[in-house]
Amino acid sequence: MPRRAHTEPTPSKTSRRGVRCARRRPRTAHAPDGATRADTTFGAAPQPRFAPDFAARLLVVLLPLGLCGCLLARTQVVRLPERHSVETERLLILSDVRLSLQHPLVTDLQQLQQRITHELQLPDGERQVVVYLFGDEDAYRRYLRTAYPSLPPRRAYFVGTADELAVFTFWGDRIREDLRHEFTHGLLHAALRNVPLWLDEGLAEYFEVVPSDAGTPVHTEYIGELLDAVRRGWRPDLRRLEGLHDVAEMHRRDYAEAWAWVHFFLNGSDEHRAAMLDYLLELRDSAHPPAFSQRLPNDARSWNNRLLAFLVREYQRLHRERHG
Repeated sequence: MPRRAHTEPTPSKTSRRGVRCARRRPRTAHAPDGATRADTTFGAAPQPRFAPDFAARLLVVLLPLGLCGCLLARTQVVRLPERHSVETERLLILSDVRLSLQHPLVTDLQQLQQRITHELQLPDGERQVVVYLFGDEDAYRRYLRTAYPSLPPRRAYFVGTADELAVFTFWGDRIREDLRHEFTHGLLHAALRNVPLWLDEGLAEYFEVVPSDAGTPVHTEYIGELLDAVRRGWRPDLRRLEGLHDVAEMHRRDYAEAWAWVHFFLNGSDEHRAAMLDYLLELRDSAHPPAFSQRLPNDARSWNNRLLAFLVREYQRLHRERHG
């Protein structure tokens, strides 16, 4: 496939850490050295490869303005992966790492797209999600410092604009988790006209967990953290969560609560699941839908209590599965 020209994206809306959306967890270590190419395991270290220099395109514009001198150093880091590409119907990966359609990372994202479309009853979005996969963390961070100097360091970012639904990340030992999270954001924004922040993050947290033979994947650490918080006086509050519109307002417990609400509504009962699917259907057609809590029968406090009871049951179920 011919190499793809890139237009520098400018975020159309803010979400996690300034753009939709970034991984909140601390940075991971580099993948182990020594591998010469990506093998069939996740997190294997690739041989770094670099795209053609972006400097020539910038100099054409900047030389007549007399601005090239102060930017020569910076042009060396404004590079996006373009050397290798792999494409499916809804996904384009531009990478410093050679991948095939049969690579587990690619097949995992294809299966995730099918699962999200089926479980959430979403239409196939007309737009592809473009993944820019850097060969190492250093190249990734140099690019972000140039393209988005105000962003804090995170392992991955999703940037949604009118021109492109883009994911930026690097090959590391949590590449599978990061790509599942950010690719979920891309699929949601390709299919829906509006994605409220709490739901956007809750669904991404929900689908980043890899399914297993044990059944519905669960963020077990979130359940423990939320129940510990309950013992210290915290209570879930869907309306409060709906009032968060900027990721600067969100903390780890907010992400955990967003995941918990999504897990509850998708797995609590047929009534709960129907309420969530109806809301997603409304988000397909309306750019300014009412808050999800306004669609629910009964008062908000009763739903907060239902979530608490559900988390306790989930904790007990997981404990029985773990200890027999």
